[in-house]
Amino acid sequence: MRARTLPLPWLAGLGLAGVALAAGGCREPSAGAVPSAERGTAHAASSASPLPAPRASGGMSLEEAIARRRSVRAFASAPLPEASIATLLWAAQGVTERGGSGRAAPSAGALYPLELYLATADGLFHYRPAEHALERLGGADVRPALAHAALDQRAAAEAPAVLVIVGYAARTRGRYGDRAERFVALEAGHAAQNVLLEATALGLGAVPIGAVDEALGREALGLGSDATPLYLLCVGAARGE
Repeated sequence: MRARTLPLPWLAGLGLAGVALAAGGCREPSAGAVPSAERGTAHAASSASPLPAPRASGGMSLEEAIARRRSVRAFASAPLPEASIATLLWAAQGVTERGGSGRAAPSAGALYPLELYLATADGLFHYRPAEHALERLGGADVRPALAHAALDQRAAAEAPAVLVIVGYAARTRGRYGDRAERFVALEAGHAAQNVLLEATALGLGAVPIGAVDEALGREALGLGSDATPLYLLCVGAARGE
């Protein structure tokens, strides 16, 4: 069966309601869709299209992925297969226990203050972990704006997929007070490393970008002042391969 690639026909219109993975049926205490108060005024709640199940196993060991991981900043323009997108998003924030709420990356107090966005040539999307689904936020290509927010680093404009990790420290502050920002930043690092290793295992190149102007990042994503863009993860086939 030939792999489908973005832009994805199943995203057109997004008339389907998001559904839980048959293997998961997961519910979680903190975040499925972003609460409207945390979206800013640019994005209203919408339905989502389910993603294919993430890859359950592969031909590369964890040890090999660690040894082979390198930062790649030059990408081929070809869009990523739908299956690769699904697995990368799951590796960052996917629900990993049947009937539960545990995620792929550890979270202080299981409060899950991170939200994950995907920017491609086809538009901007939000990942909903509980449903393993993508919610379309807009059809504009925001990668150039994200690259500008990242001090004009070309990788963010040229990578076929840019995953953006956004933190909402308010979710953590009620329990952890002044330590909230620290814990949210640490959690973003956990999620980012999962994506980088998964990209390596999938035979893709990736580079993390932490130099992000928060105000410009929020503007690019259409988010409110309570959101903190923490990390850009640029992913795609390395140029020349």
